[in-house]
Amino acid sequence: MRLGILSDVHANYEALSAVVEAFKQEDIDAFYCLGDTVGYGGSPNECADLVRATCKATVLGNHDAAVAGRMDYSYYYEAARQALDLHAKWLSRDNMDWLKALPYQIMLDAAGVQLCHGSPVRLEEFEYIFAPEQARECLPMYDRLAPLTLIGHSHLCKVFALTSTTVEELPPVDFDLEAGKKYICSVGSVGQPRDYDNRASYILYDSDRKIFEFKRVEYDIETAADKVLRARLERNFAHRLFIGV
Repeated sequence: MRLGILSDVHANYEALSAVVEAFKQEDIDAFYCLGDTVGYGGSPNECADLVRATCKATVLGNHDAAVAGRMDYSYYYEAARQALDLHAKWLSRDNMDWLKALPYQIMLDAAGVQLCHGSPVRLEEFEYIFAPEQARECLPMYDRLAPLTLIGHSHLCKVFALTSTTVEELPPVDFDLEAGKKYICSVGSVGQPRDYDNRASYILYDSDRKIFEFKRVEYDIETAADKVLRARLERNFAHRLFIGV
């Protein structure tokens, strides 16, 4: 089975559209989204509509949870809270109902894949995994981990190979899964990359051949940034798109 996985769209329709177009060039059996369709950007409804139309299933991200009233986000910084409040007002009833019903995780048993937004340890806490010490928190649940756990949240491309007692960080490049190891992979962000590469990030995974591929695609950043500014959201949400941070 060939899976197309995307995450952290953050209401960036131009980036999402470019990824969907890129997927059309691949032989994909099913598409999945790892959450945070909303937040930061200027096109929450358009992105929710396209994710719903494209992806077989989507997991709940922290920004999704905030907009849907499923978590307390009072501790978020002011500009982020403002965007979430506005998106909650802008979303259609169908898209809001969709966010309210999203699961915290999806298990693709036939493919040996677990999908969640943040760490699988405490799903509702949306904890980050972008360093080996954070991945080590998964070792006590090693036997319950899928061969491959795919996450978003950090907006970074990261790979961690686990045994029952060790964690090794690998370069974020294409790789083959090895027998006897389990992997936690952060797939990067479609709509707001933070690794100084401003191209939209997504991944492909072939569960039969055990091959994992990182992908990037350019998109119309100028239009996406202009929508942020026209919506009177935090100006830095627009500026950071150009530098990928």
